Amino acid sequence: MAEFKLKKELRVAISGKSGCGNTTVSTMLSEKLGVTLINYTFRQLAADKGMTLQEVIESAKTDDSYDKYVDTHQVELAEKESCVLGSRLAIWMLKNADVKVYLAASDDTRAKRILNREGGDIDEIKRFTEFRDSQDSARYMKLYGIDNNKYDFADIKIDTATKNPEEIVGIITDYLLEKGFVEKA
Repeated sequence: MAEFKLKKELRVAISGKSGCGNTTVSTMLSEKLGVTLINYTFRQLAADKGMTLQEVIESAKTDDSYDKYVDTHQVELAEKESCVLGSRLAIWMLKNADVKVYLAASDDTRAKRILNREGGDIDEIKRFTEFRDSQDSARYMKLYGIDNNKYDFADIKIDTATKNPEEIVGIITDYLLEKGFVEKA
């Protein structure tokens, strides 16, 4: 049950690198607001196309249309209704977002969270996360001219290292209340 009532249509874009709490925070916020969560990923694209996730990932290595479809399709979905759009590029791609939130955390914090979520070896996770970050950044620059390390334009920037998901959602909902986007239900 939604804890807040919207005063108007509302689109909240939430971005952050892997391990920053993007998916968790986006899911919790959409539930509190009673709006749709949009987090269209390669996994959904694979299901829609009747492919395996691995096939989509392999194809995307040499065909930019997979990334572009996922990124533009999310925006198309977000423009249809009030929502929370959670994705690595949400705050850059959803130009008409009412509120743009960037979640940040140190490389160590992110690696520990990924370890807790997926298991494995912490040093290997750190190496892979650093590699993935550099690959993602290069891809975003190539495809869209976006430097995902520049997020100073975000309305809210939250260092998630010292806050739990409930506290982070609280910061966002306090901002939405303060700005008059929502009221308590």
